[in-house]
Amino acid sequence: MSGTVTGRVSSADGTTIVFDRSGAGPAVILVHGAFTGRAHPILSDVAAALAPWFTVFNYDRRGRGESGDTQPYAVEREVEDLTALLEEAGGSAMVFGGSSGSGLALEAAARNPAISKLAVWEPPYHVDESAPELSHDFAAQLDALVKDGRRGDAVELFMVQAAEAPVEAVAAMRLQPSWPEAEAAAHTLAYEAAVMGPGNALPAQRLAAITQPTLVLTGGNSPAWMTNAGKAVAETIHGAVHRVLEGQTHNVSPEALAPELLEFFTA
Repeated sequence: MSGTVTGRVSSADGTTIVFDRSGAGPAVILVHGAFTGRAHPILSDVAAALAPWFTVFNYDRRGRGESGDTQPYAVEREVEDLTALLEEAGGSAMVFGGSSGSGLALEAAARNPAISKLAVWEPPYHVDESAPELSHDFAAQLDALVKDGRRGDAVELFMVQAAEAPVEAVAAMRLQPSWPEAEAAAHTLAYEAAVMGPGNALPAQRLAAITQPTLVLTGGNSPAWMTNAGKAVAETIHGAVHRVLEGQTHNVSPEALAPELLEFFTA
């Protein structure tokens, strides 16, 4: 992106969080989901689309890209990372979170009024029996595989059980040139599971504490359980709006997502 400046903030525990800042205007922070960082094309393209109207912060969550990864991990540390970015943005910002990144954004919004507006894409909570079943120790399973040196197996476990990818498809992915990139992110998959909580259960009490204007987006071609999760999130947050983007899957197109965010953040 032209006009993009890379910066760094120090989180409360001293971890360095690296971000790209682009554009001018009110601040918007983008929170990535699993396997992605600030270089990923979906949110980097969204950042470019929003930059004419907003100052956009697109950052590497801890453990990814150029950001640090101070141990031990805790969801609270990631909330503090986002707080550091809010302070860098001038003390207040609008926030977008995608997939499991939406879980982090929702968690932060429930705690921090410095988030002025919140938009989320397909928060993967499991609210009915059509959702995939995840064991309550899913995060621990992922972490154990990585510590055992079985990063590829951790990726496969996450892809099959959480993302519902067929085993055969993951076997084919292992042969692709991009597979080493997936393995490089394997240690962060336990972080995603921790953010979503045991069994990806809907944290109704925390969501009910959110008072900011909230937009929940889901894809018309995504599995029904994701639409149901989006509805449940919107129904739990007072005044939240749920909107379905027709023709979109979980791997949403930036061209479909950016106009929705532009409309919501400028309203």
